[in-house]
Amino acid sequence: MAEILDQSEVDALLAAVDSGDLGSDDSEGPRQIFTSVARGRYLTDVEIRPYDFKRPERVSKDQMRALENLHEGYARNFGAGLSGFLRTIVEVNVANIEQMTFSEFTHSLPNPTCFNLLQASPLEGNMCLEISPLIIYPIIDRLLGGSNADLFIPQRPMTTIELRLVNKIIDRATVALNEAWDSITPLSFSLQETESNPQLVQIVPPNEVVVVVGFELKMGGRAGTMSLCIPYNVIEPVVERLANQTWAAYNRNRRDATLRDRMAIHLEDAPLVVSAELATSSIKMNDLISLQVGDLIVTEKQAAAPLSLRIGGQRKYVGFVGQYRGNRAFRVERTYHHKDRV
Repeated sequence: MAEILDQSEVDALLAAVDSGDLGSDDSEGPRQIFTSVARGRYLTDVEIRPYDFKRPERVSKDQMRALENLHEGYARNFGAGLSGFLRTIVEVNVANIEQMTFSEFTHSLPNPTCFNLLQASPLEGNMCLEISPLIIYPIIDRLLGGSNADLFIPQRPMTTIELRLVNKIIDRATVALNEAWDSITPLSFSLQETESNPQLVQIVPPNEVVVVVGFELKMGGRAGTMSLCIPYNVIEPVVERLANQTWAAYNRNRRDATLRDRMAIHLEDAPLVVSAELATSSIKMNDLISLQVGDLIVTEKQAAAPLSLRIGGQRKYVGFVGQYRGNRAFRVERTYHHKDRV
């Protein structure tokens, strides 16, 4: 057994850890191997990994992938809705998604900007939707009939008229968010407040972990960014549903149910050809050519025998032909079985 370290050797080891002078091989990369003492026993080949307490990762990688997939669908829907509203092609794509503190997020934003607080009922707290002035002013110019050819981006807060126009964009963004998050849990997004200086908004403590989804917006020759800030404490009640496999299965089931309901609604109005088959027989081609008015075609079916009702060319029911209120009718007796000789 190796010799136990004395107090001086332990102190030297701790001093080396504090100074960072451990003589580790660069080929190991970020992985460092130490020899430590715990309860009088040696622990060798212990893997030490760095952990930043200022930026703890509270959302797992699977949940981050699920959020990315969810907002990719949101980007497509929002881009389609915005294109129809502006009558021009607007591309919206997910650029990145990462975890950071709320202070890091607000300090990374320009001032002034279009900073919107969103309420996601029934969840508690607010989310933030920031749209860069580089794309929000071209959108406003488009709504006012401009061409965006020589548009100047002003460095000032938006006016009241501009805010009224921006609210129309935010309304379409919240509708797309409702549709995207409906696959996880039904939420109702609504605009609470719009601010130009993000430093004045403190919806969570500065060191609170948030998930920031970055988008890239392109409209003609103009491009800009949009950021959706999701505080962890807001989505904490539903964060377990964001596992990648659970989200995919849940979304698939909801999509299948939605498609079934949509198809059922359209099938209710679909026209079908319904015909009652009196009898079948076979004749020669020469007899068919020589048929004249008044000729009789004799079949082996009795007049009182039940008939089959065809719907869309397929036998579905068995019944009898009659008369109802002056019109020919078919009275259904039962469903058709493959063993029937009707």
